[in-house]
Amino acid sequence: MAEKLRVLITCKWPDAAEAEAARHFDVTLTPDENPLSPEELVTALREYDGILSTITNRFTREVFETAGDIRTKVIANFGVGYAHIDAAAAKDHGVIVANTPDVLTDCTADTALLLMLMAARRASEGEQLVRAREWVGFGPTHFLGTRLTGKTLGIIGMGRIGQATAHRGHYGFGMDVIFHNRSKVDNEAVRAMGARQVGIDEVMRQADFISLHCPGGAQNRHLISRELIAMMKPTAFLINTARGEVVDEEALADALEKGAIAGAGLDVFENEPNVNQRLLSAPNTSVLPHIGSATKETRLAMGMKALNNLIAFAEGREVPNRVN
Repeated sequence: MAEKLRVLITCKWPDAAEAEAARHFDVTLTPDENPLSPEELVTALREYDGILSTITNRFTREVFETAGDIRTKVIANFGVGYAHIDAAAAKDHGVIVANTPDVLTDCTADTALLLMLMAARRASEGEQLVRAREWVGFGPTHFLGTRLTGKTLGIIGMGRIGQATAHRGHYGFGMDVIFHNRSKVDNEAVRAMGARQVGIDEVMRQADFISLHCPGGAQNRHLISRELIAMMKPTAFLINTARGEVVDEEALADALEKGAIAGAGLDVFENEPNVNQRLLSAPNTSVLPHIGSATKETRLAMGMKALNNLIAFAEGREVPNRVN
C-alpha cells in the first residue's frame, strides 16, 4: 500500500470533513481557529505534502521564498476567494492552489439580503435598544427605516453570487437591477430580470442598495474609493459580503458619520478580525463576523470540495478547481 500523503488542516473544520480527510491522508489537525504565523506557514510548506487552508492564513511570496525547499504540492483553500494566497508565487514554487466555487453562492447571497434588510430597517439599532431595556414602547415615528420593495439594487461583480443576490432582490422585492462587471455579462437569467450593465459610476449614483460581490486582492483594494462613495445618494446603503479590502473603510466611516449615506451592512473587514472602531461606532451600520457562508450544509460542502481537490491530486487526476 502506498504511503499516505502528509496533510495539515490549518484550523478546525466540520467534523465530517476532518474524518473524511483522515480516511485518505496522514492528517495533522489544528484544534482551534487561530491563524498560523508566517513562521508556522513556512514550516508547513517544508513538512507537509498538502495543506487544507482558510482565508486566515496568508501565503505571501515572502513565505514561499523563505520556505525554500518546499515539500507541499497542493494548497486546497476552504473558500472561493484566494487573495490571501499568492497564487503566482505558489506556481513559481511548484505548488498548486485550488478553491471551492459554487457551493457557497446561495448562502452568501442570503447574507447580502439579510444585511440589506438589517440596514434598511435599522435592525441593529433596534435590537441594541431592546437589549439595553431602553425601549419605551411602540411609536408611529420610532425607528423609521426604508423598504426594499421597488428600489434599485446595484450589483458590483455580477458573478454567481452577484447574480444570486440580484435574483433575490428582483423576484423577492421587485427591485430594479443594475450592475457593473469588468467583462460583459449577458445570459438568460440576467435578461429575464431586465438587469442593465452599466459603469461603476452609474451604479454608485443610481442605486439605492449597492451590494459588493467582486474579488478581493491587491487589484481591487479600495475599489470602492472615497470618490465613488461620494457619488452615492444620501438615501443609499452599501452592503459588503465580498472582501473587506474592496472598500476604503475610512472613507466609508466618514460618510456614515456625516450622514452622507443612509447606512451600511458589512460581513467582511479589511483587517479581520480587527474591525475599524469608527465603523462599529457609526450610525446605522450593521456588522456580522464574516458568516456569509456559515451554514452547516455549506461549510461541510466547502470542506468536502477542498478535500476533493487534494484527493484528485493524490490519485494523479487533474485538480478540478485549480486556480493557478
